[in-house]
Amino acid sequence: MKKPLVVVAAAVVLAGGGAVVTSAEARQPATGGASAADSGNGRGRGQRPLVIAHRAGTADFPENTVRAIRGALEQKVDMMWLSVQVSKDGVPVLYRPGDLSALTNGSGAVADKTAQELARLNAGYQFKQGDRYPYRDPARATPLPTLEQALRALPQDMPVLLDVKSDNTELVVPALRKTLDTLAGEGVTTWQRIRFYSTEKKNLDALADRPDARIFEDRDTTRTRLAVSRLTGECQAPPARGTWAAFELRRDVTVEEKFTLGTGRSPVRQALMWDKPAVACFRTHPAVDITLIGINTKDDYQTAMKLGANAVLADSPKDMMKIKNTLPPLAD
Repeated sequence: MKKPLVVVAAAVVLAGGGAVVTSAEARQPATGGASAADSGNGRGRGQRPLVIAHRAGTADFPENTVRAIRGALEQKVDMMWLSVQVSKDGVPVLYRPGDLSALTNGSGAVADKTAQELARLNAGYQFKQGDRYPYRDPARATPLPTLEQALRALPQDMPVLLDVKSDNTELVVPALRKTLDTLAGEGVTTWQRIRFYSTEKKNLDALADRPDARIFEDRDTTRTRLAVSRLTGECQAPPARGTWAAFELRRDVTVEEKFTLGTGRSPVRQALMWDKPAVACFRTHPAVDITLIGINTKDDYQTAMKLGANAVLADSPKDMMKIKNTLPPLAD
């Protein structure tokens, strides 16, 4: 579960990332920005954002499995978002939660199991449809795949957004490099079509040491810029040309006010994190790509269109591709 963003009266404290924007920082002069339509990204305001299959389609099939990948491809999604961890013996595998019991018929951490042990698990064991668990049927068991298996199952021109779900940078980054280099040596497209995302900035920093590695802006930086824009209306340190940034369209927020005799807190459910000024700030420099996370309804997809988002992260490719394909571009 994502931690709520916390806003403090004297400072903006963003839970889960450790970034702090003091009130003095928030008073920096505003920087001029371009509109979404002038961003130079080829997807101006009103155009249909690309659809990214979140965890290969976590609402349609057991997430991060080859079965989910094939299902998303059948829906003709534009990009694939996959979650990766690394096994005890250094093999990147597709899995998101901290414990294997959350989705499989196993238990413990991915990093405590060998790739061979992980391959014996049913990644669809906890997947529920209505009141049924269809993938508990041995005939429909869905193995927990390696990253190599996933990339081989994907068309070579399918962009892949790889969410690195590990805080052990010293283990996961070398394992990723080894796997991608090995596949590249066999003619499989890897570095050219993969962009890395992680809530752990140290993972992105380590990957960025390689010149051909493409990475998202770190989440703390994106979060801080969004918070300053939404709370002050000012644009602080807009991203450089060509940056890719991703953040939720809506988040649970707690407004925390500190005063002499104590602290007051006001929870805000599903606060809107992006608006047109925030998008304009991010697009101060050209070719900045904005991906909105958690877009699962027609209304939110239309909001993404109005904002000029490049892409949206959707749990159900089946539902979101229908929405995308039936909505006309919005008039300016």
